[in-house]
Amino acid sequence: MSTININGKIYSGNNIVIGNGNIVIDGNSVIVEGKEINISIEGNVEELKVDACQKISISGSVGSIKTQSGDVDITGDVSGSVQTMSGNVDCFNVGGSISTMSGNIKMKNK
Repeated sequence: MSTININGKIYSGNNIVIGNGNIVIDGNSVIVEGKEINISIEGNVEELKVDACQKISISGSVGSIKTQSGDVDITGDVSGSVQTMSGNVDCFNVGGSISTMSGNIKMKNK
């Protein structure tokens, strides 16, 4: 189980969905204060879906990430794909594809 920090509040989980002002971690709704959302995850995550946030930082591996806006920084590998409409993507190995309509893609070296 991963440690998830959203705007300073700590949660645990493996699947995160943020959309329409709602945050759901492993099927449980959580309440986060503030209009700007920053997500920091310590550990591995199976799936991350976010409609909008400022930044996502993951220290671990990820199954897949889909976001409409927000920068994504991953220090582990991605077994699936990374998709963002607007935001930069920094990561190591990706098993699937990476796409962004408005942003830069930077592959890190181990």
